[in-house]
Amino acid sequence: MVDLTVVILTKNEEKNLRKCIESFRGIAKRFVIIDSYSTDGTEQLCRILDSELQASGSRLDFYENKWVDYATQLNWGLANTNITTEWAMRMDADEELMEDLVEEINMELPGLKQDINGVVLRRRVYFMGRWIKHGGRYPELLLRIFRTGKAMCEQKIMDEHMILSEGKLINFKCDLIDNNTKNLEWWTNKHNWYSNREVLDYQTTVDNYFSTKENLIENGQSTKQAKRKRKVKNKGYYRLPKFFRAHLYFFYRYYIKLGFLDGPEGRIFHFLQAYWYRFLVDAKMYECEKFDRKMNPQGELKSIASE
Repeated sequence: MVDLTVVILTKNEEKNLRKCIESFRGIAKRFVIIDSYSTDGTEQLCRILDSELQASGSRLDFYENKWVDYATQLNWGLANTNITTEWAMRMDADEELMEDLVEEINMELPGLKQDINGVVLRRRVYFMGRWIKHGGRYPELLLRIFRTGKAMCEQKIMDEHMILSEGKLINFKCDLIDNNTKNLEWWTNKHNWYSNREVLDYQTTVDNYFSTKENLIENGQSTKQAKRKRKVKNKGYYRLPKFFRAHLYFFYRYYIKLGFLDGPEGRIFHFLQAYWYRFLVDAKMYECEKFDRKMNPQGELKSIASE
């Protein structure tokens, strides 16, 4: 068993949480659930999972904390749940480890040199049960495992990343999976909620991008991919004309980056995620500019509670 605590944020994740926990196949010493007052069976499931894990020498601890935003919730969990293991890991409830990644963590993590404080993992996204392999979506490189106390989540409204405060990063070779089992209605509601966050993030961050000195992703260590994507988005994409850029981005993802090879599921995913979502963000930006409005801070995703 690896000296590892896995931190997972939940809100009505009864459908996803078990497969996330079970994908670790007994290698993690502890799981910490930070729940924002679920209304489904998440808390009851956690009690059941804790009993099962204790039989194999692990455990699951359930905490509740009022939701403000993702970064605040995760950083609260890292700071207030008495994590004493050498390593900590951020996971989402709809994510799973592939079997070869479990083996890689079990074999490689305990032997890493002391100057290595962070591990970057490769993520593959599944949509409607299909791996979205093309369109520039794979692999996503994410800092997910870190020595306890050596990383935090940057305080951003949107696209927040884990930031290493010191030490070096290393890349593991195997994949974790993002495989949410909720339906398309939930997915579109979630992205409508994301679009509000995106507009607010633009209004509070991107407008002042060149003058701000509070950009953690520049001052700390994250993946090169995350830094490159943010630079392209802020200095490239947002400088293109509204609405036209959504057309251009979809064309790039679906045709140039071969998104059409992902079949019918890919057609739906790339259109909704690269065109519909980006067009919706532009429409809300346009509305705010036309009527001189500021997007309100976003609470938690209300549609999750109805699942």
